[in-house]
Amino acid sequence: MSQKLVERLRAEFGDRILDAGSQHGDESVVVGREDLPAVAAHLKGREDCELLLDVVGVDRSELPAHRDDPERFEVVYNLRSLARNHRLLVKVRAGEGQDVPSLAGLYSSANWAEREVYDLYGVRFRGHPDLRRILCHHEFEGHALRKDYPIERGQFLSVPEKLIQDHEIERAAHRAEAAGGSVLPSDLLTVNIGPSHPATHGALRAEVLLDGETIVEARTEIGYLHRCFEKEAEDHTWAQVMPYTDRLNYVSAMLNNCIYCAAVEKMFDAEIPPRARVVRVIVSELARIIDHLVCVCANLVDLGALTNYWFFYNVRESIYYDVIEPLCGSRLTTNFTRIGGLGYDVFAGFEAAVERNLAKLETAIGEVTGLVARNRIFLDRTVGIGAMTPAQALDWGFTGPCLRATGLAYDVRKHAPYDGYETYDFDVPVGTAGDTRDRIMVRIEEMRQSSRIIRQALARGLPGGPILADDPRFALPPKEKVYGSIEGVMNQFKLIMEGARVPAGEAYGFGEGGNGELGFYCVSDGGGRPYRVKVRPPCFPIFSAFGEMVKGLMIPDAVAILGSINIIAGELDR
Repeated sequence: MSQKLVERLRAEFGDRILDAGSQHGDESVVVGREDLPAVAAHLKGREDCELLLDVVGVDRSELPAHRDDPERFEVVYNLRSLARNHRLLVKVRAGEGQDVPSLAGLYSSANWAEREVYDLYGVRFRGHPDLRRILCHHEFEGHALRKDYPIERGQFLSVPEKLIQDHEIERAAHRAEAAGGSVLPSDLLTVNIGPSHPATHGALRAEVLLDGETIVEARTEIGYLHRCFEKEAEDHTWAQVMPYTDRLNYVSAMLNNCIYCAAVEKMFDAEIPPRARVVRVIVSELARIIDHLVCVCANLVDLGALTNYWFFYNVRESIYYDVIEPLCGSRLTTNFTRIGGLGYDVFAGFEAAVERNLAKLETAIGEVTGLVARNRIFLDRTVGIGAMTPAQALDWGFTGPCLRATGLAYDVRKHAPYDGYETYDFDVPVGTAGDTRDRIMVRIEEMRQSSRIIRQALARGLPGGPILADDPRFALPPKEKVYGSIEGVMNQFKLIMEGARVPAGEAYGFGEGGNGELGFYCVSDGGGRPYRVKVRPPCFPIFSAFGEMVKGLMIPDAVAILGSINIIAGELDR
C-alpha cells in the first residue's frame, strides 16, 4: 500500500520528492523543507493520512555517510492512514540555524512533538504557536540529544516556570466576555493542580485559569522524572537497553519488553521461535490486563469510589505474585524478553496459574461493573465529561483505548498483526461518545478480550522447542558451547563486551501497548550500540490534548478526565 502511495506522491509532486526509500518494510520520502506543508496537506486531505503518530529528530553528524553533510538534522514525520491502512515516514533535513515549517496548524499532535525536537536538538519550527522547551526545564542550556552534548552533564532548575502568561489571561477574559459574561482579567484566578496533589499521582502539573469554578484556560507540564531513556540508550548496547524499557510504562513492563525486542528484531530481519512467540502473546495480554486494572481502579478512586479499587487491585497483585514473579524473578520491572526470544522459559504450573487468575479477573469485573455501570454518581461524573469526537482524537494523535472510546476500532493487533495475533479470535471494543465513561468501559471490555486471547493460546498448548533464536548475531550461545568451544567463548565475549552489531539502517517497530501504539524508531550505524532510539509513547500525544479537554469544565471534571486518559509519567517524559 505505501509503495503505491509513494508512486502517487511522485506523480503529484515530481522532483519535489527528493528521494524515496524502503527499509524493513517502512516506506519513506524525503522532501524539501519548504515543500513539507504542501506534501503533508496532500497526504492528510487526499490520502487520508489523518494520524500523525510522532515527530522524530535525528542528529546525523556522527553517521559515517553524513559526517560532512551541512544538513546535520533530520526530522521524520510518522504518518498513518486508518482508512487505507498505510504508513509513511516523511523526512526533511535542516542545517544548523535552519528552520522547518511547523505542521501544528495541520495536526494538533505536531504541537508537542515538534516542541520535543526543538528542545532536544535545537531545530526551530517556523510558525509554531508555542515553541518552548517541553522535556528539559526552561533554564536548560544546550540540547540534550545532540551528539556533542555530554551525557554526564546535568543542569539544575532554580526558578519554576510560569505556564500561563498575562496575555493568555487577557485572551481568556475576552473569550469569556464574548460568550456572554463580563469577565475582567482581574476576575480570573490562577490555580496549580499538581504535581503534589494526589489526583495528579505525583508527577503531572496543570496550571488553570478559573472563572468562578469554570476552567477557561489550561496549560500542562509533563512531569519531573526525566530519566533520559533515549540518551542513555545511545550509551549502552542494544541488549542493555532492555531494563530501561521496563521503566517506560512500568505498569505494563512486559509489553515494553516485547515491543522493543520486536523493533530490534525487525532491524535484523530475524524470526523468533514459535514457543517464544506464544509466550510473548500471553505475557503481553497479562500486562495489558494489569495496565487496565490499575487505570480503572485508580480512576474510580479519584472519583470517590474506593471499593472498586480493592476488587481490581487484588487481581493485579495476584497476577504479579502467581505468574510474573515466578516467571522472571521480579514483579514490576521484568526484563523478561531478549532480542530473539525470551530470557526464561515458563515455570512448571504456569498454565494453571494463568487460568486461576483469569477466573479471579472475571469475578472482579462482574463485581466492579455491578457497582458502577448504572451508578448515578458514576454516570453524573463521567457521561459527557471530556468527550472527544473521532476527528478530534485523530487530530491530537490518540491511539489505544482513548481512540477506541470515540468509536474508531483501530487496534495495531488487528491492523498490523504481529506475533500471530491474526490467528486469534477477539473483538475490538469501542465506545460511542468518547467521554470518560466510555474510556473506562472500553478498558474493562478489553480485559475480557485479553482473557479470551490468553485462553486461546493456552488451549492450543505451548509449542515445544527453544525460547531463543539460534542466531550468533544477537543471541547468547548455550553454556555448553561457551564452555566447550572457542567459537562459543568468543561469541559470548563479543556480544557482552561490544553488543550485537545491528545492521546499519533504520526501522520503526511498534505494537499495541496498554495506552495505545507504542513504537521504537531505531537508527543503527552498524555498531553495537543504538545510534538513536526514539520512543513513540502513546500517552504523550494524549496528554497534549488535556488542556483542550478540560476547557469549560470544572476541576472535579479535570480529575475524572485525567484518570481516564491514563497518563504514565515514565513513558510521558522518558
